[in-house]
Amino acid sequence: MNRVKVALVSAAIMLFSSMNIQAEEPIVIAHRGASGYLPEHTLEAYKLGIEQGADYIEPDLVMTKDGFLVARHDIYLSTTTNVSNKPEFADRKRTIGDKTDWFVMDFTLAELKTLRARQPFPGRDKSFDDQLEIATLDEIVALVLEQQAAGTTVGLHIEMKRPDLFQGAAGASLASRLSGEFARILENKIPMYFQCFDGNFVREIAPLTDAPIVLLVSGTYNQQTQWFDLGINPDDYYDYVDGFGLNKALLFDSSLKPNGLVQRLHQAEKVVHIWTARNDALPEGVETPEQEFKMLFATGIDGVFTDFPGTAVKIRAEVADANTN
Repeated sequence: MNRVKVALVSAAIMLFSSMNIQAEEPIVIAHRGASGYLPEHTLEAYKLGIEQGADYIEPDLVMTKDGFLVARHDIYLSTTTNVSNKPEFADRKRTIGDKTDWFVMDFTLAELKTLRARQPFPGRDKSFDDQLEIATLDEIVALVLEQQAAGTTVGLHIEMKRPDLFQGAAGASLASRLSGEFARILENKIPMYFQCFDGNFVREIAPLTDAPIVLLVSGTYNQQTQWFDLGINPDDYYDYVDGFGLNKALLFDSSLKPNGLVQRLHQAEKVVHIWTARNDALPEGVETPEQEFKMLFATGIDGVFTDFPGTAVKIRAEVADANTN
């Protein structure tokens, strides 16, 4: 990492610590809000995540036809909204690659605001379906500022989805557009990270922003070992990123024994945030959410994305108490 970036990250860590983000403990990140309970990426899901004690909330960003940043995990809309019940949008359905659906970049913000969110996960509460709006980045920032004014500090862990698809709608370059948004967030003293799976985009945006940068890594499944390989050389990104957001399987071998990856990245002074811990989707060999969180925290991670932030906060406190007694 270059000296300028080191200085910026050090300053950011000092700032976050001064705002009572618990740097000595792993941060809890409400994944798409408290999405285990409410339709994801709605203001209500983010609010619930904050109420449950999350240190950060995670908006995934996509862009509308008229250039507004909104929170959706996917570029298609059928699984998380009621778009299929809207006859006025029937002609918007089209095929991109092997996916036939309604796509966010074909809708203006005003049109998206007529849709309502749905819970996409089977087995989760559907009673709030078709009631809650899609949230914009501006609305999410306003929510965080409201919390800040009320005495609750919460950060933003922002992900850009598919940056290759949204360059045109951004006006200028997407990296420039986002860096401007991040500057305003940081000016308001909101702790934040920026994360992305696209390594080329990470390289492009890193010199344009003071926000700490996290490269997301899925890993690759190795048929021979029947487990996951990292699939990248982290050293190739050390000059551009401040941390890695890892598929949780990458921290272990096939017997769920820690493989030392967290320590390797910590030696390079990189943070490690892992995804995604879900109470209702436990890995094979793990019997309870408590067992999984304790196993993850024991690896030394710096943060965990979870659909159930209240559980993570509770177990984190129990682990901290056990370590001090």
